[in-house]
Amino acid sequence: MVSYQTVVGFANPPQAAKPMLGMIIKIKISSDHTNKISDNKGRSSVRIHSNDQFNDGLFIFDLDHMPTGPGTWPAYWLCGQNWPNNGEIDILEGVDGNNFNSMTLHTSEGCYMPDDGSLFTGHFAKGPQGKDANNCFINAQGQYDNQGCSIQTNNGYFGPQFNAAGGGVFALEWKRNQFMKIWVFKRNEIPSDINRGNPQPQNWGKPTAYFTLGSNCSPSHFNSQEIIINLTFCGDWAGSVYPGGNGACVNEVRNNPGAYTEAFWTINYIKVYAN
Repeated sequence: MVSYQTVVGFANPPQAAKPMLGMIIKIKISSDHTNKISDNKGRSSVRIHSNDQFNDGLFIFDLDHMPTGPGTWPAYWLCGQNWPNNGEIDILEGVDGNNFNSMTLHTSEGCYMPDDGSLFTGHFAKGPQGKDANNCFINAQGQYDNQGCSIQTNNGYFGPQFNAAGGGVFALEWKRNQFMKIWVFKRNEIPSDINRGNPQPQNWGKPTAYFTLGSNCSPSHFNSQEIIINLTFCGDWAGSVYPGGNGACVNEVRNNPGAYTEAFWTINYIKVYAN
């Protein structure tokens, strides 16, 4: 239950030594945490889209704090127009109560991942019958509705535990005709080349998630992706797992503003490098 207040674009950066396409530097994005909500609009929050669109690149997202609180559903993701026909790439996503991060592709029919967990340090999410969720099609049989091909981190890489560790970095390397790799680093795990502004993903070791592109999943499933940062309350995921269901979630969100003092992003930067 959310009322988005502002949509802004990312500012164009000055000339940089590296082929950097865009960046934002040190911002705080917060929901309302002072007012009870007496209408049907939901608690005020923010959803931001980039002006630029992307078809590959290296995306570095450094944050100190992600939103937490009852019924929260924060996400940092990429998405094309005419969903799902141009794809969706979820880099950071989860709901209140999770302490692991979910990295997921959502597509039209005809995209699946090899069921090979040796390529990454995370693990596939499971469908309703325990099957690995390796089919990216939003209506794939044997998976939850719109589950997509989803890989989860180990515990500690999402929510209050991640914030308490000082935040960290979510990095996506997207080589259009080959793969998407995602790394999640806590603050004390961030490679020094990222901190120096000269990222070298070939030196970062096995990624947290690895999505193969090619005959199993055509790169044409992912086109003209915008970067999106948002905080949702309740809804299909966060509401469904909230104690008492979505109605109880909505009631909490509307009537207990003091529960949302931690429902904010503190973002150090987003940098996008050309391949």
